[in-house]
Amino acid sequence: MINKIPSVGVGACLVGSKVRYNGESKRKNRHIEHLGEHVQLQAFCPEVAIGMGVPRQTVRLVGDIGSVRLTDSATQTADYTQPMQAYAAEVMEKHPDMTGYILVKGSPSCGFDRVKRYNDKGNPVLSDSVGIFAAELRRLDPLLPVEEDGRLCDAGLRENFVNRVFAYHEWKAFRAGDVDHHGLIQYWSRYKYLVMSHHVPTYKAIGRLLSGSTVLPIQETATRFITLLMEGLGHMATRNTHSNVLQHIQGYLKRDLDSADKGEMNSLITQYRHGQIPLVVPLTLLHHHFRLHKSDYIDRQVYMQPYPAQLALRNLI
Repeated sequence: MINKIPSVGVGACLVGSKVRYNGESKRKNRHIEHLGEHVQLQAFCPEVAIGMGVPRQTVRLVGDIGSVRLTDSATQTADYTQPMQAYAAEVMEKHPDMTGYILVKGSPSCGFDRVKRYNDKGNPVLSDSVGIFAAELRRLDPLLPVEEDGRLCDAGLRENFVNRVFAYHEWKAFRAGDVDHHGLIQYWSRYKYLVMSHHVPTYKAIGRLLSGSTVLPIQETATRFITLLMEGLGHMATRNTHSNVLQHIQGYLKRDLDSADKGEMNSLITQYRHGQIPLVVPLTLLHHHFRLHKSDYIDRQVYMQPYPAQLALRNLI
């Protein structure tokens, strides 16, 4: 059963639970709080879940980059690697509807990236690792959108994460029903401009995949499709790529707008491309024109509103 709104995992310490090693929580992140008004946040603390208690001694990543272990910091003899991996598998099994996860900066269990690694003698080596729990989540579902709490302060990274969360949620709802070639084509027709705004090569690759999909089993086609789509959305959209999409969409109004309206639209797209105004400005004018000049095709485009407008992310990019 897929929830009506996305389900997003989050480190319990990021949402006020006093579960850190010192019995405290992390400072609340207003971006996570705001997102929580539009998704269902599911809080987890893997270290507490595997029985480490609160408060507790700290843990660290130890070993070579290809065989990192999660151990206690004091002696590096207590190995928590397998219990942590098993808990990640339990979380994924019990929450198959989860379509995103917010990880904890620097954590040896929940760190997204650049987590400090130590050698067997207890000396720090490099900050080049991923937390054990985080790495197992990503191994079990490579398409799961993940982000780190600190990186959510960057408006572009935050918008990219939210974009992928809502796209993956819709895909899981879509896959809950019967999938056939016609349905997949219809699904893709709604996402074309969103993917184009992120990565044109992916846009073209999906087109090639679906044009020849009748020679592949539908489940294989669907798997290849969502892999490409999520990888494409993982690329950061730019002002240039957004501007190109805005111009494509404006083309559906070419018979409806007079020269003054076209000039105004082109001016706003140019201003956006040059960084003078946020994306919401030309989009708002497009929404206005399409309310007056209906286009069923554009109405179906996810690009026009990929997530709740109240998140106001396009006011910032």
